[in-house]
Amino acid sequence: MSRRRGVVAAAALATVLGSLTVPGGASAAPAAATRHVQKVGTGSYKVTGTGTGEPASISTEIPRDAGPEANELTRSASRPAGGAHRSLAPARGAAPAGPSVAGGVIRNGPQLLRSFDGINHRDQRIANNGNQFSLEPPDQGLCVGNGHVVEAVNDAFRVFNADGTGQTGVVDLNTFFGYPPVIDRTAGVFGPNITDPSCLFDPTTRQFFLVVLTLEQTEDGELTGANHLDIAVAADPTGSWNIYRLDVTDDGSNGTPVHPHCPCIGDYPHIGVDANGFYVTTNEYSFFGTEYNSAQVYAFSKRALARGDADVLVTQLDTTAADRGLNGFTIWPAQSPATSDYERGAGGTEYFLSSNAAEEATGNDAYVSDSIVAWALTNTRSLDSASPRLGLSNDRVGVRRYSLPPAANQKPGPAPLLECVNDDPCSTFLLGAPDPFKPEALAALDSNDTRMQQVTYTGGRLYGALDTAVTVGGAAKAGIGWYIVRPSLHGSSVRADLAAQGQLGLAGNNLTYPAIGVNADGKGVMAFTLVGDGYFPSAAYAAFDGRSGAGSIFLAKAGLGPQDGFTGYKALVGDPPRPRWGDYGAAAVDGANIWIASEYIGQTCTLAQYEATPFGSCGGTRTALANWGTRISQVKP
Repeated sequence: MSRRRGVVAAAALATVLGSLTVPGGASAAPAAATRHVQKVGTGSYKVTGTGTGEPASISTEIPRDAGPEANELTRSASRPAGGAHRSLAPARGAAPAGPSVAGGVIRNGPQLLRSFDGINHRDQRIANNGNQFSLEPPDQGLCVGNGHVVEAVNDAFRVFNADGTGQTGVVDLNTFFGYPPVIDRTAGVFGPNITDPSCLFDPTTRQFFLVVLTLEQTEDGELTGANHLDIAVAADPTGSWNIYRLDVTDDGSNGTPVHPHCPCIGDYPHIGVDANGFYVTTNEYSFFGTEYNSAQVYAFSKRALARGDADVLVTQLDTTAADRGLNGFTIWPAQSPATSDYERGAGGTEYFLSSNAAEEATGNDAYVSDSIVAWALTNTRSLDSASPRLGLSNDRVGVRRYSLPPAANQKPGPAPLLECVNDDPCSTFLLGAPDPFKPEALAALDSNDTRMQQVTYTGGRLYGALDTAVTVGGAAKAGIGWYIVRPSLHGSSVRADLAAQGQLGLAGNNLTYPAIGVNADGKGVMAFTLVGDGYFPSAAYAAFDGRSGAGSIFLAKAGLGPQDGFTGYKALVGDPPRPRWGDYGAAAVDGANIWIASEYIGQTCTLAQYEATPFGSCGGTRTALANWGTRISQVKP
């Protein structure tokens, strides 16, 4: 997340540079299969009414055993088996000490051009006449181009002007994609469950691409195991979008391959483009079991999607055992700021970065590694043919050790939901009974695991970052590891060298969910959330140079209060709770400038204000069960 404040010398900022490489080793050739995907219709912004946001029955306020963020409960260790498995990350104990780093916040930096609030939890909860669930976290889809600033979150969509005024209102994603409401509160009927939005603007076709993961449910709200990616494409995001539907169950349904432990879920989809293709990657988990298979790569002709062809080809590559016998995990495709930045060697090449510390990759729960992985998908020009012939290779890059970050402590402040569950009359009104776990406490925020976050390719270099434990001010905190990698092609194989790296932290505080955007001149910013002893969850960023990496920390917008959502309290999610945050930020290049979007807390209120009519709204700034917000900013690097 993103931005500025507080004069500190730049030399106080922690950056560790290096240039280590690990020679590539033999890897299994990924299995590839091509099939047809049809256009299923169109979607667009549609005016819908708004609900009150007042809590309904808790049984229909929070989704049950769904797998995505739309089911905020699934990642709590107290949940029984069942539902879609999303992560193998362990419960957090004491974090291993990371490298010692330091940093400081610079106040009132000149880089910030404009900053405004995006969609917040109340906006999404009251959309579509209130036929929405309470959700945490929002996840951040942001894309910018042609004078439009597009934001998609769990589970809502809006288009802004550059000054923050709305080109559209807020529409729920079920309505946008043409589905019935996720829950019809009058009829008690459930619709599909949408999650994990991602968005980009392609500089070649001048089209917007929006992807979500959709899980099918029965009318009673039971997951069927069927799930698919919905891909929406449009030149004008305020107008009509063409929608394609890609089945990702991988159990033989609708032409999918048959993989072990499936039906599976295509979790955590993320997107990228090169000169020829549009790419989606997922993490494939057993839908009803606990097994993880591997990352999947889906490659389309972006021109076919941009034309709105009724039938397009998709080539799926399975990364099982592809990294020296290890499975790929969160292989994030690169985006480029300009058409001149694409890699055109080897018949056109798309690059990716991933990490390999997670249990999904290693098979153990140590969550420590001293390498990341660069990937190259070659011969992408063939995606415009009737018979795509793609090659996927990878190379490990040695880096400074990174490890699972600790949970991010919050600065104490007014937390009326916390006060309510600890107060018998209020808890009884909200939950139907006093909280059996009281007294509850303000919980630390989830700091992600070690997976790679947003990736940029420009000037012949790949830029990526991830969450890691760091030692700062003598304490283990959540910090950021960032990397600049120089890939090169040798025939159809990739070699990668580390150009620069660093780890960033701030004493007494935590930095989480980084997203790097770099323009065609090699200048950029790295957005993240800043939270800890000195800050409520805030939108912050660091200056980022294409050669030297991260610089001083700036504050785009200071948080006004602590995160006070239902995933932090045992009464609502069981013991232990896991306060959801993230699960990713976003950066989007628009010419020379960079747009960034992150989760933060943009409101505060007392218990008395929370209990006033309408209950839980605090004057229309939150709902009874959550108070997250998003902040969108434009920065001149």
